[in-house]
Amino acid sequence: MSQTSKPCPDQDKQKKINKKTISQWIEERLPVFSMIQREYIRFPMPRNLNIWWTFGAVLTVVLVLMLATGIFLAMSYTPSAEGAFASIEMIERRVPSGWLLRSLHMAGSNLFLAFLYLHIFRGLYYGSYKNPRELVWFSGLFLMLMVMMTAFAGYILPWGQMSYWAANVVIQAISSIPWIGEGLAHWLMGGSSPNDLTLHRYFVLHFVMAFLIIGVVFIHVVCLHFVKSNNPKGIEPKTKEETLPFYPYYVAKDAVVIVVSLLLLILLAFLFPDLLTNSENYTPANPLETPANIAPEWYFLPFYGILQLIPFKFLGLVLSAGSLLILFAVPWLDRSSIKSATYRPLYRLSLFILLIAFVILGIVGKYHTHGGLIWLGRLALLYYYLHFLMILPFSHRFELKRTLPVSLLDDDKGAKS
Repeated sequence: MSQTSKPCPDQDKQKKINKKTISQWIEERLPVFSMIQREYIRFPMPRNLNIWWTFGAVLTVVLVLMLATGIFLAMSYTPSAEGAFASIEMIERRVPSGWLLRSLHMAGSNLFLAFLYLHIFRGLYYGSYKNPRELVWFSGLFLMLMVMMTAFAGYILPWGQMSYWAANVVIQAISSIPWIGEGLAHWLMGGSSPNDLTLHRYFVLHFVMAFLIIGVVFIHVVCLHFVKSNNPKGIEPKTKEETLPFYPYYVAKDAVVIVVSLLLLILLAFLFPDLLTNSENYTPANPLETPANIAPEWYFLPFYGILQLIPFKFLGLVLSAGSLLILFAVPWLDRSSIKSATYRPLYRLSLFILLIAFVILGIVGKYHTHGGLIWLGRLALLYYYLHFLMILPFSHRFELKRTLPVSLLDDDKGAKS
């Protein structure tokens, strides 16, 4: 009976020495191990962070999933007016697991935009745009704009009936810009109507922007790690007791939310793949037949609703684009010294009304043919701009004076009005 040979203690010791030597050799030339230790293991985080601070990790995971599925889909996609719709059908029916890749990609895009909107709302609620985190806010907004451009370009690629007419509506809106509009629209469309060049340019835009987003994500994370994270109280940690290391506490917390989010993604991809898509887009594009109700994906509905509310095309485009661009001015519009809306009752109320107004604009974008919604939508649009231009700059004058907690360890009940 043969006996298994046991490793010699000297061999184990030599392996440990070699391993240590290799890691030291890499560390001396590229300090990646110390950087991981400093930025992702020992990195101090405020100890009172809640679930709202997990969406950044979820967005990163979904972004990786979107890139992976998108690359495989691009291998079988044909960016031409003649072959685009047929190639999508081929991916769904003939490419091995093509239906799964496309379902995950579509469900991922919807979840990504949903979590991104929640991430932006969290920043507005807790004042994460205030000094010293302006660059974190700006880089996050640039990411949002890039993601929206990428998502819109991706919506055009199936070249279904709704894809075609959505591209036509947006390009026609761009043509209303004085002086440069006609030339810009003609360049984007590649002619007088959507055609092969239109689809090819949107395909290149969708593919290239996806990788540019990774670079901006890196900048966003670098900015965040330099100034550290905000927290629900809106006060900076002053002692080590007020912080926790990122690992294992927030790694575990993020992991739980990531797992739940992936379960939701799988639920949408496997059981409800068509829940968030328009049935019109399963019909090949027909330039001679305009759909009865042109509507984009749900995440563009509020901005599309603004276009429908204003009879003047250029003014509608300005107000629609301005509803996003005004977010860049929020760090200067908000003059309150208090960051978190938890201690600003008037601003908190206004922010929730703003959320309702945003939803109403989305409903208008979906059902804009119903005349009764138009005036309700215009009131919602008026309040949207009123919040940022009037309530946000001056609400601090009418807020009840609050005494903020001195430490993150203090109970909120200690804050007096």
